[in-house]
Amino acid sequence: MRARPVDRPADLDVVRESYDRVADNYAHMVEATGIGDIRRHPWLKASIDAFADTVEGLGPVLDVGCGPGTVTAYLAERGLDVSGVDLSPRMIENARRLHPHCRFSVASATDLDLGEASLGGVLGWWSLFNLPRDILPQVLAQFAYALKPGGHFITATHVGDEDALRTEAYGGVPVRWTTHKWRPEQLVDLIERAGLEVVAELRLPPEEYSGPGLVVMAKRPG
Repeated sequence: MRARPVDRPADLDVVRESYDRVADNYAHMVEATGIGDIRRHPWLKASIDAFADTVEGLGPVLDVGCGPGTVTAYLAERGLDVSGVDLSPRMIENARRLHPHCRFSVASATDLDLGEASLGGVLGWWSLFNLPRDILPQVLAQFAYALKPGGHFITATHVGDEDALRTEAYGGVPVRWTTHKWRPEQLVDLIERAGLEVVAELRLPPEEYSGPGLVVMAKRPG
């Protein structure tokens, strides 16, 4: 049995090209400032540590939208069998350069070929907010399909009601992508409708470089 195919977002190519343009600046920012590095944010690090402890020994872990591979590498250091995928080829080039001991490949969250009950864990760490509102539920359902019983999914995203169009990012680089923000209760409902059981929520206040955030961890029952 195969997972139901996910619809292709209309703006996929535009979003990919935008992230390709900012990839080098973003990787430099993480290295230089620590923004995006969970080691510098105790609550985000605690969330990832809890996820790592929970999925240890359950099987392969997939970091979807891994960017320059910071979290993927951290989980590898924790001893997990983890690999990362990202829509942007340039992000993956940076990930491979910075973390040559890890496995990375180019793929969108919407075109993954995941086997049923094949993964012990899945991350969508600050990476699913570009998915249109009608596409995200399809992706979540695919993650639920791919998780083993007892496997866990963790996501972090921006909180709000609006669809915010971004036209520049990371040093004024021209981009074009939409940040689809969700209220916590809306996102939790989507995750539960996908067939997962929410086990933890962490709500984060606004910071100087971003608005309020949300971390949710859920498991496949069984």
